[in-house]
Amino acid sequence: MKKKMEPLPLGKIPPEILGPLLKKYSVTDKSVIVGPGIGNDAAVIQTNGQLLVAKTDPITFVTDDIGYYVVNVNANDVACLGGTPKWFLVTVLLPENKTTLETVDSIFAQLHRACRQLNISLCGGHTEITCGLDRPLIIGQMFGEVTSEELVRPGGIEVGDNIIVTKGIAIEATSIIAREKGAEIREIFSAEFVERCANFIYEPGISVVQDAAIARSVGSIHAMHDPTEGGLASGLHEMAMAGDVHLHINLNQIPVLPESKLLCEQFGLDILGSIASGALLLAVPQAVTSQLLAAYEKQHIPAVVIGTAVEAGAGVTLFRDNQPQELPYFSTDEITRIFT
Repeated sequence: MKKKMEPLPLGKIPPEILGPLLKKYSVTDKSVIVGPGIGNDAAVIQTNGQLLVAKTDPITFVTDDIGYYVVNVNANDVACLGGTPKWFLVTVLLPENKTTLETVDSIFAQLHRACRQLNISLCGGHTEITCGLDRPLIIGQMFGEVTSEELVRPGGIEVGDNIIVTKGIAIEATSIIAREKGAEIREIFSAEFVERCANFIYEPGISVVQDAAIARSVGSIHAMHDPTEGGLASGLHEMAMAGDVHLHINLNQIPVLPESKLLCEQFGLDILGSIASGALLLAVPQAVTSQLLAAYEKQHIPAVVIGTAVEAGAGVTLFRDNQPQELPYFSTDEITRIFT
C-alpha cells in the first residue's frame, strides 16, 4: 500500500525540500547570471549588454494597503542585488460577491502611490474577480537594472565579514498585528499606539531601497538580503546557505523597536521569526564597516553590527548572554499564529 503523504505546513517550502527541487527542475541558460536557489530572492539576466533584475512575490497576510505592500516587497529584492527597481507588473485577484468599485480604486491608488515614491513605472498586469478567495490576493513582478560592476550576488558573503542590520526587526509584523488585531490591542494599550504601529509600513517603513542604495554608494558590499517571511532568523539562515558560511550572531546587538517587542510578547510570537520587511541584512568587509555605518548615520537610518561570518559551512549560531545556541529556521512565519 502506498504511504500517505503528510501535507506540508503553512508558509515557505522548507529549504531541505525546496533546495533539491530547484536543482532538479530549474531550467536556465547562459544568460541567467543569478538563478534560483536558497537565499536567491531575485534573478539576474544578461540582455544585450545590460543586466536585468527580475522578481515576483505575492502579498498573502494583509488586505489593508495591500497595493503599497506588494510594490515595496518586490522592489526590496531587486535593490538587494544592487539593482534599481524600474518597472512593475501586477496580478490582482479579487473575491467574488465582496469586491466593490471602491475596493478596486483603493488598491490602484495604493499601487500608484508606492510606484511614484520609488520612481517605478506601473506598466501592466492583470485584474479579475475570481472564485475561491476570501480576501484580495496580489502578485507583483518587479524588473530593474544593475551594472555588472554594481551587482551584489546573494552568495557573495565571505568569512570575516561583519553582519549589519538596518532599522530594526519585525517592522512588517508590527504593522500587520496592529491592523489585524487593532480592537484587541486598543483595549490593552491605546488607540494612538495602534495607529502608530499600523503605520510602521511607512515609518520606519518596509522599504529598504534607500538602505541598499546607500550601501551601493559606499561600495565593496559582499551581500545584501531582505528578511521577510520567517523573520530575521530565517533571513540569516538564507544568507548563510547562499554563501556557505557559518554566522555568529549576538542577540543583545539585534535592534528591536519597543512597539515590536510589546506586540510580539502580547501575542506570544518569537520576534526573531516574525516577518521582517523593513530591515536590510548586509555582509560587509571589516575595512568598510565604519564607513557604511557613518553613511547610514548621516541619513538618519539606524544600523548596527550584529555578528560575523566565522567559517565555511552554512549555519547560524545565536549567542544569548554569551551562551551559544542554534538559531531556528522558521518555515512558518510566527505572524500566522494570529490568524488561527
